[in-house]
Amino acid sequence: MGLTSQSLEYTVIVLAVLCVAATVWLWPRLARRGVGAVLGRLGAIVVTQVSIVCALALAVNTNFEFYGNWDELLGNTEEAPASVSQGGGQYASVGNLKGGLVQPAGPQGLDRVTGLPKGPADRVGKVESVKIVGRRSRAINPGFVYLPPQYFQQQFRRQRFPVMVVISGYPGGIMNLAQHLQVPQNAGRLIAQGKMQPTVIVMVRPTIAPPRDTECVDVPNGPQAETFFTKDLPDAMKSAYRVGRDPSAWGAFGYSSGGTCSLQLAMRNPKVYTSAVSLSGDYAIKDDLTTGSLFGPGPEGARREREHDLLWRLKNLPAPQISALVASSRKGEADYGDTMKFLRAAKSPMTVDSIILPQGSHQFTTWRREVVPALEWQSQQLTFPQDTEAVPQRKPGVAKGGAPGQRNTPSPAPSSTSDDKGHRRVEAERPRG
Repeated sequence: MGLTSQSLEYTVIVLAVLCVAATVWLWPRLARRGVGAVLGRLGAIVVTQVSIVCALALAVNTNFEFYGNWDELLGNTEEAPASVSQGGGQYASVGNLKGGLVQPAGPQGLDRVTGLPKGPADRVGKVESVKIVGRRSRAINPGFVYLPPQYFQQQFRRQRFPVMVVISGYPGGIMNLAQHLQVPQNAGRLIAQGKMQPTVIVMVRPTIAPPRDTECVDVPNGPQAETFFTKDLPDAMKSAYRVGRDPSAWGAFGYSSGGTCSLQLAMRNPKVYTSAVSLSGDYAIKDDLTTGSLFGPGPEGARREREHDLLWRLKNLPAPQISALVASSRKGEADYGDTMKFLRAAKSPMTVDSIILPQGSHQFTTWRREVVPALEWQSQQLTFPQDTEAVPQRKPGVAKGGAPGQRNTPSPAPSSTSDDKGHRRVEAERPRG
C-alpha cells in the first residue's frame, strides 16, 4: 500500500481504534499486582499510543504531503539521471516525452478529489498525475497537469497553449490545489464559460527537498529550487506538451509560500515568467527552522538574502517588465502592511493589481474567495494562441484536418476599481450566504 493511499490510512485508523478498544476491555485483568500485570499495562499503553500517533501522522502526511512515498520517508531519494527512458501508458499518448522529463505517476491522492473532468477529453479536459524530472537540479517532483478540452480538439491540434505554474503553500502539497482550492475544477468552468483562455496548468509544491522548505531558492551547496522552477520545469513541460515557447505564455500562481515563490520567480526571472499571482505571499525570504540556511554565511549570503527582498529590489534595481496580482486582507492577514508597501513601490514597466478583502485570515476559506478572479486575471496576461507546431506529414488516403483554432477571446477581465495610485483592485467573489 502506498504511503498516501486511502487503504493504508483507513487500515491504520481501524487498528488504532481496535487497540484502544482492546485496552479498555483488558484493563480490568491488567489491574492487578505483580510484574506481569505491570508490564501488561505498560505494553497496552505503548501499543495504543503508537497506533494513535501513526494514524494521526498518516492523516497529516496525506493532507500536507510531507512525504509522497515510502522511499522519501526512509530517505531513499532518487537522483534524476541525465537521460530518462520514455514512459508509456496514457501520459505518453498526450505529448511527446522527449527524454522522459515528464513521467506518469500513481494517483498521488488524485483519486480522492471530487469534481475532476469525467468523460471525453475533447469535451471536458483531463487531469494527469505525473513526476517532473529536473535535469539540472536533479530533483524529481510530483505534479498534476490540467489539460483543457481544446488541447484535444482537432482545430487546435497544432496550437501551443499558455501555461500557469500553480504552486501550493508549505507544508501543503499538490493535493491542496486540487482538493481545497479546486484549481482544475475552477479553470474548467471558467474556460467553458468563456471567462478564461484555454490554458495548461501544472500544479506543484514549493519545495524540491521535503521536508525542508526550499522557498524556490538556489541554496549554496544545496537544493537548487529556483533552477528547477525557471529551467527544469519549463523544459520538462515543453518536452511533453504543446505549450508556448515565449515567456508571454508563462505565468506563476500561488498561495502562502507558493505566492511568495510566484512573485520571486517572476521578478527575478522576467524572461521566464511574465506574470505572477500571489495570494497572501510574503515579500522577503528569511531563514527559519523549516528552511535552514538558504543563503549561506558572510557578506555573500547577506547579498543573496537582500536580493530576495522584493521591496529592496523595487527600490534599488530596475523594475522588471511583468504584471503581478497580490491579494491580502485589511484585517486578519499579517502581510497587509507589506502588501500596501509593495503596491506603492511598484513602478513602470511593472504593473501591479490587487485583491484586498476587508477581512480574511491565512487559510483556504480566504483563498477560495480569491482563486476564481485570480485565475481570470492571469488568463488576461497570457498570450494565446502561441506559435504552432509543424504540420505533420499526411499519410496517403488521409483527409487534411481543419485549420488551427481561432483565438478563444476571453470575456472582459474581472471587475476592478482603481485607487488614487493607479493600481487596479480586482473584485474577489463575495462569500455565499
